[in-house]
Amino acid sequence: MGQALRLASNFVVLSNRFQADTVEVTEDLYQRLDADYDAFAGHLLISSHAFDDDWATWEVHPAGDEFVILVSGDADLILARADGDETIRMTEPGTFVIVPQDTWHTARIRRHSVMMFITPGEGTVNAENPVRDD
Repeated sequence: MGQALRLASNFVVLSNRFQADTVEVTEDLYQRLDADYDAFAGHLLISSHAFDDDWATWEVHPAGDEFVILVSGDADLILARADGDETIRMTEPGTFVIVPQDTWHTARIRRHSVMMFITPGEGTVNAENPVRDD
């Protein structure tokens, strides 16, 4: 008989054939994902992260839309738009935002927050500032 796992310590990799693998969260997680899943081509990462501070960087996902769900806390998800940043407040558990493909985004944490992510990880880029298409 199987046992329940915690998303905080085991992420899920979902293939394009909807096969799910669990992967232990370790310091080298993202290097292992790139190596074990062909730079994440055709895969989704289902993960959870806890935040006490604002995200240190912006990120963008060129392979598809990202689904961000607030599990607990209070946070602003910020999307970089050509005409300025769009701030979306997330205060209620279950609140979610779909971050469109190729949209730079970051988060400002108002109170300790836990978020769940469904991310098309292939080609993800992190940077101090978003690259805007003006």
